[in-house]
Amino acid sequence: MNFGMHIEPTEQTIDVRALGRLLEERGFESLFLPEHTHMPVRGASVHPSGPHVHDRLRRFLDPFIALTAVASVTERLRIGTGVCLVTEHDPIALAKQIATLDLLSNGRFLFGVGAGWNREELRNHGTDPANRWRVARERMLAMKRIWTEDEAEFHGTFVDFDAIWQWPKPVQRPHPPVIVGGEGPRVLERVLDYGDEWGPNAEPGIAERVAELHRLAAERGRGRIPVTAFHVAPDLEILRRYAAAGVTRCVFSLPGAGADRVQPAVERLAELVATYEAAG
Repeated sequence: MNFGMHIEPTEQTIDVRALGRLLEERGFESLFLPEHTHMPVRGASVHPSGPHVHDRLRRFLDPFIALTAVASVTERLRIGTGVCLVTEHDPIALAKQIATLDLLSNGRFLFGVGAGWNREELRNHGTDPANRWRVARERMLAMKRIWTEDEAEFHGTFVDFDAIWQWPKPVQRPHPPVIVGGEGPRVLERVLDYGDEWGPNAEPGIAERVAELHRLAAERGRGRIPVTAFHVAPDLEILRRYAAAGVTRCVFSLPGAGADRVQPAVERLAELVATYEAAG
């Protein structure tokens, strides 16, 4: 099982470049960054954790620029979005961003995707919240065509373009792994439709849903699908249970704070991982 980290980076937190070097030195496999382009000042939509989180969410760094910076100072660390809100991007432009980042990182990018929860944020990008998953699906399928075809075209309800040329193509073929985030009732269908992996937040019923995912994949003639569990509690028994359930990557959450708090947290988690791996 691989181990990664998730942090919500702002101008007030540890420098992501320093964090990337630290994680690589301590043997972690990956670093994931979230995305919010902005937070609407007005609107009824609030995060399930409460309105106090808006101060943090409105300060996020752009994940693609931040991950490019991390890639420039590391060699092995995989870099990913956890998650990119594809409903807030033009798919042609986003396809080029991702392919460029995958090229410059020598094929280390992991594409975690979601549809977004803040209705006003989605509307500001021209997406009707009621259609967000349909929009996300078409944009994902369109980007896959751009990455895999020399002359790509797509004709859908929300995405429509005639044949185009676009380079670079991603280093990873056919494209970077698409990790579909979420825990909703239809998420496994989305994973099988346009994803390569499932990326749920850690939850008590994850073992049963991983088993269901593998069953559905087998019915469609697909092999076992990797599972990345986000926000995993730092507990040895939980790691063992997730591994037994078929989780292939556990991602811990780091505090959105400066180096004085983040570095000790990384060291503690590195010790936990070492204990887990030593036990076999």
